[in-house]
Amino acid sequence: MSAEAARSRAQEGEGVRSERVRADLRAMLADGFSFSLMVGIGESYIAPFALALGLGDVTAGLVATAPMLAGGVLQLVTPAAVGWLGSHRRWVVLCAALQAASFVPLAAAALAGTMSPWMLFATASLYWGLGLAASPAWNTWAGTIVPPIARVRFFARRSRWSQVALLLGLVLGGAILQVTHAGDVALAGYVVAFGIAFAARAVSAWFLSRQSEPTPVPIGDTRISPRAIRHHLRTGGHGRLLAYLLAFQASVYLAAPFFTPYMLGPLGYDYVGFTALTGAAFLSRIFALPLLGRVTKRVGTRRVLRAASIWIVPLPVAWLVSDSFAWLFAVQLWSGVAWAAFELASLLSFFEHIPQHQRTSILSAYNLANAVAIAVGSALGGW
Repeated sequence: MSAEAARSRAQEGEGVRSERVRADLRAMLADGFSFSLMVGIGESYIAPFALALGLGDVTAGLVATAPMLAGGVLQLVTPAAVGWLGSHRRWVVLCAALQAASFVPLAAAALAGTMSPWMLFATASLYWGLGLAASPAWNTWAGTIVPPIARVRFFARRSRWSQVALLLGLVLGGAILQVTHAGDVALAGYVVAFGIAFAARAVSAWFLSRQSEPTPVPIGDTRISPRAIRHHLRTGGHGRLLAYLLAFQASVYLAAPFFTPYMLGPLGYDYVGFTALTGAAFLSRIFALPLLGRVTKRVGTRRVLRAASIWIVPLPVAWLVSDSFAWLFAVQLWSGVAWAAFELASLLSFFEHIPQHQRTSILSAYNLANAVAIAVGSALGGW
């Protein structure tokens, strides 16, 4: 083969790889949008659904967090399952499809007009377990698809479109529930909302299935044991990062689960007011993320993570200053920017500090520890 022919073939191969990467990134954007639409119209309304069923404020607060602990235990099968399937992609797609199905019993309960607290917690645990099980494998898989040079810009863009979908789902869900509540058929709105959430996650699973999986994909260590977890927490950069995030989550979730019951209960807001206040945080994220991506690229993830944490600390106190809608709307705008920075920096930190071949097992262990931290914080808050 001549040098010119070899060069031509190499360029052709590079072109095919570049087109494959572009197709993967488009599918990843679409998956993020569909997934976030599910969160906005489905997950966000599980706590209000508990209130609509008459299960009480504490149940409504804890149903958003306590099932994470059961979910954290369920997702410990992730490293072994990835090893058994020989693929991160297959496991993520399977979890996404099953998570979509977890909305079926919720819609059925809304149709029936009743659901026991234990059944609600069991369904929510299944939902969280499947979501958490997909997350570590997805992080490892995504790291093999997104070129490092494009990582900050791409994930900032993906996060922005995800926030658009979250806001869309939240507003759509609020509108549906407000209309059905006014028509004295409140639970019928949840049938529609959970049905749309099911469809959105099913579409997300389809887009996940359309993405490639570079070969070989590093599966790494599939064991999770107390000894392995201690080793990860003692390891330099990522050990300190994970310990910090765990402590932060435990403190935040003393109050976080109870904002929804507080708005719909003591503050007396209807679904329109609740949607407007919740949506304000997503709205500010949409506008802030392009700037946050540029800032993160310039100053680094550590500085952004630290600054975001400082901005988040006073937020619960700000809710005590006034019950004025205008004030709380402004607080939510502030909250959205701070949390957008925190979540973007946290995600990028996983890629930067956790070795790729260990990422699935490390993040599975972290998910369990994180679920424990959230459950402890929310239990203290509920008490």
